[in-house]
Amino acid sequence: MRCPFCNNEESQVKDSRPAEDNSAIRRRRACPECGARFTTYERIQLREMTVVKAGDRRQPFNRDKLIKSMQTALRKRPVEPDQIEKTANSIVRQLEAMGAAEIESQDIGGLVMKALAALDSVAFIRYASVYKDFREPKDFNSFLDELKEISSKE
Repeated sequence: MRCPFCNNEESQVKDSRPAEDNSAIRRRRACPECGARFTTYERIQLREMTVVKAGDRRQPFNRDKLIKSMQTALRKRPVEPDQIEKTANSIVRQLEAMGAAEIESQDIGGLVMKALAALDSVAFIRYASVYKDFREPKDFNSFLDELKEISSKE
């Protein structure tokens, strides 16, 4: 593993332990050249996934982008970072279970919305406002009316 401080090609693993609900391995490393210490995470990746976006654009699936979008929706909300990690792990496992090499961005957005609905209702509405492209206050009202109707049927 290359040192992020001095770009030395070698680093030594000082400590390894399970992280993130046993879905990753956290490794503490030290650079023999500059002495800097840093942490890396190793995760299982079952397959390469490509996200198909609007306009038929394609890009590699990026787990960090998924987490960042959830963190944005959850900003200043009472949700712990480890809950976000566990939720992201769950979404990635669901995507991998689909078995497809290409995944529509709408499918990912739907899974994120479902997960945020379970985590925090305010974050769910924040995410939905971007995902569903709300443009006016009445869009929020319509969405909230739909939610009320759904929850009254349950």
